[in-house]
Amino acid sequence: MADVLHLPGVVHMSDAEFGQYQQLVEQLIGIHLAPIKKAMLSGRLARRIRERGCASYAEYFKLIDGNGDAQERQIAIDLITTNETYFFREPKHFDALRDTLFPSLRGRPVRVWSAACSSGEEPYSLAMIMADVLGADAPWDVLASDISMRMLSTARRALYPMERAHHVPPQYLKRFCLRGTAEYSGYFLLEKALRERVSTVQVNLANTLPEMGKFDLIMLRNVIIYFDAHLKRRVIQAVSEKLKPGGWLVVGHSESLIGHTPDLIPVAPTIYRKVSA
Repeated sequence: MADVLHLPGVVHMSDAEFGQYQQLVEQLIGIHLAPIKKAMLSGRLARRIRERGCASYAEYFKLIDGNGDAQERQIAIDLITTNETYFFREPKHFDALRDTLFPSLRGRPVRVWSAACSSGEEPYSLAMIMADVLGADAPWDVLASDISMRMLSTARRALYPMERAHHVPPQYLKRFCLRGTAEYSGYFLLEKALRERVSTVQVNLANTLPEMGKFDLIMLRNVIIYFDAHLKRRVIQAVSEKLKPGGWLVVGHSESLIGHTPDLIPVAPTIYRKVSA
């Protein structure tokens, strides 16, 4: 890490500078960076700071604070946010969707929201199961959102290194994925028919949610764990309002909604259902 933190032309991040970034990150995206995240933050920003010709973290901060450059601020957010994901992550959730939830929705339009989609593996995992269970010609769609424009760009492209295919069931890999050739050798692309069912939009969960309609299922996995208690309650309430009566909300295996909203009742570990009106 020392080689990253001390790139030529970039000095070490002071505690005071870290405090500035802490406040800004919490203000912009609702994530509190604990002091132990200082090395992570400085490492992720160091190269960009050098590219912009800034001599310190304080100088770069002036570019991205409330009066700074909105485009540069988005670049900083993209660098700071964590984007750990893979296809069919936390497979018990997808087993429940395939075996119970989606079969119960057959015969009517189905809308799903992947609320922290990162680079797209989650929404395409959902789309593969929906095409399989509901049918390729059935009326269903997936909305994928993230705060990172860089991650949304990757999701829209739907082109991934072959090593990312490790968790994709073989029958889905054969049915929905195209192996790259020539310059795309070593990559696979989700088929066009599947890509067309997945739309993307930038959403900051810490802000007022945009008008998106109502959903039968919302995946809100591995994101609220980064919020403080107040923001967590606010986000859960706002997201639950986007569910249709009887709709499902799925959170990560290390997360819980118990005590946050009476509208959601647990039906399985980390799977909740909205009380019907």
